[in-house]
Amino acid sequence: MASTTKILICDDQRMIHETLQEYIEAEGFSCVSAFDGEEALGKFASEKPDFIVLDLMMPKKNGIDVCREIRREHDTPIIMLTAKGEEIDRILGLELGADDYIVKPFSPREVVARIKVVLRRVWEKPREEEPILNFPRLQINISSYEVRVDEKIVPCTPKEVELLYKLCSVPGRVWSREQLLSDVWGYDYYGDTRVVDTQIKRIRQKLPDNEHWGVRSIYGVGYKFEATT
Repeated sequence: MASTTKILICDDQRMIHETLQEYIEAEGFSCVSAFDGEEALGKFASEKPDFIVLDLMMPKKNGIDVCREIRREHDTPIIMLTAKGEEIDRILGLELGADDYIVKPFSPREVVARIKVVLRRVWEKPREEEPILNFPRLQINISSYEVRVDEKIVPCTPKEVELLYKLCSVPGRVWSREQLLSDVWGYDYYGDTRVVDTQIKRIRQKLPDNEHWGVRSIYGVGYKFEATT
């Protein structure tokens, strides 16, 4: 990972910034701070960070709104922080396109570890896999994290690209939610397979089924990708 990787920390607690900055900079990354939602969007526009650590509850504009605005045009990886443990907050953050979710209080080492996991998935090409999958009018490039329909880029988050790539890697194969959760997220997500359903829903909104291909639901099991040859 490049030592110039810039991470934007968005939180209204100065102690959070100081603690995370110490651990993040120890890994060779640089940090930029924002203490409310409006400043977060301003720093995102001016600093162009490679990664965002985003608190859910902030003054002026909350993390959900910040995440929503960023995801309209950008796929920058986002980890959301929150003092809330309610399931609805976690699911909502993921539904909006966050790549991960950590509940306060947390270990700064865990945050750094999660950052590195997400960045590794974004930057490292999977081994022993074709980097580009082609179907009629559809292309998924895992090296550049691009999805194209009719040669036009469809904005997708890194997690959406990874999940779609996994499904498309073996057309016709049925993947259980547990398999997708393990293979794409790569760590224990509290056993909540609805995270998969949420991401599939987002993919379908961006890539509706058509006569050439589609993501099909297999009742009681999971999903599969079907495509014409």
